[in-house]
Amino acid sequence: MKEATLVIIKPDGLKKSLTGDILSRLSKTTLKIIAAKVIQVSDALARSHYGHLKDKPFFGELLGYIRGRLHGENRVMALVYYGRGAIKKVREIAGATNPEEADPVSIRGAYGRILTSGLYENVIHASSSADEAEREIKLWFEPEEIVMGLYPARKQKKNSTKKYWL
Repeated sequence: MKEATLVIIKPDGLKKSLTGDILSRLSKTTLKIIAAKVIQVSDALARSHYGHLKDKPFFGELLGYIRGRLHGENRVMALVYYGRGAIKKVREIAGATNPEEADPVSIRGAYGRILTSGLYENVIHASSSADEAEREIKLWFEPEEIVMGLYPARKQKKNSTKKYWL
């Protein structure tokens, strides 16, 4: 089944110039990139993205991490990959969320680490399910930023090209 997944190369990946290597590893999936951008993560976006972890003691540090406060690098690269088995393929290459449990040849196994506070500094985010991927993609991208009609969207006004997610 063809599906989409969100990938975020986090601030530490950009700071360490790992973008090329990460994209090269992901290219082995033969999936299509259907959206990509480099952005500064707002507090609102970070809170929405990690809302399911808001009760965890590391939530504040996690927000600082994705917003670049731990590395002095306040940008991330967000991408949408599309194709058959996209979620599984990307997660296999990304590796386990915990860098110490990740296969050493995976992205997180090779480049991730655990901070003394217990926060996983794991270089990359990859959606874990189709429902999560849809929620995340709609958070990070506007409909017109994706080169194909991935999810239902509607024009905001009659003569506008701007769309919103349904």
